[in-house]
Amino acid sequence: MNPHPIAVFDSGLGGLTVLRALRARLPQEDFFYFADTRFLPYGDRPEAFIRERGVLIAEALARRGAKALVIACNTATAAAAEAIRAASPLPVVALEPGVKPAAALTRSGVIGVMATTRTLHSERFQRLVGDHAAQHRVLAQACPGLAEAIEAHGPDSLPVEQLLDAFVAPLAAASADVVVLGCTHYPWVAGMIARRLPAGVMLLDTGEAVARQLERRLAAAALLGGGDGRLVVASSGAPVSVGATVARLWGSKLPVEHWEP
Repeated sequence: MNPHPIAVFDSGLGGLTVLRALRARLPQEDFFYFADTRFLPYGDRPEAFIRERGVLIAEALARRGAKALVIACNTATAAAAEAIRAASPLPVVALEPGVKPAAALTRSGVIGVMATTRTLHSERFQRLVGDHAAQHRVLAQACPGLAEAIEAHGPDSLPVEQLLDAFVAPLAAASADVVVLGCTHYPWVAGMIARRLPAGVMLLDTGEAVARQLERRLAAAALLGGGDGRLVVASSGAPVSVGATVARLWGSKLPVEHWEP
């Protein structure tokens, strides 16, 4: 048992979908959620920048007293997870697109993956496909601008609708029967994606799998429990504007503080 908080970070607020899964599974933990919105979106940044920024954030979170770190960003995982694990003394849990479970679930042999351009072009993603889905057809659908539109305009907005029309249509046309939501922002619009796909297509979100893995890592390190469900949300951007977006996505207001690693 350890009373220190678990740190969760993302380039923006998509990681709140992961945070919700973590808190549901681990109610006796405290959490510190950091949104690096000053540099949103990571998907448009050079890989070297994401790697250096990720290590900087991880080191700062360790100094702040975190007992474990969750990288709640597929782009940051693809570019920086290995460097963060090498540099951080903390247990690190990272998420990646659910290609492995998709390969086990598909019946048509066609898997769609919606993610940022940076995630899909990463060596880590290519290894993931090669290791687990080489015998299947994997449609890597880059979704530039979608995460930003969800944060800026809200999930139910016209800009998001228009982007989804463009990004989901190729997956529906190719008869994908499993679609992986490879960015933490996309669960906010899972229902809208599903409406654009044929009935019966499965959508895979890895939030619950990350929560189970974190629970295992904490238990193995004798760090499980010790909190009381407290949550602190911080951002490298402007707290007022970030707070408004948090309220829209989370469904209720949460205080947001400014924090710079």
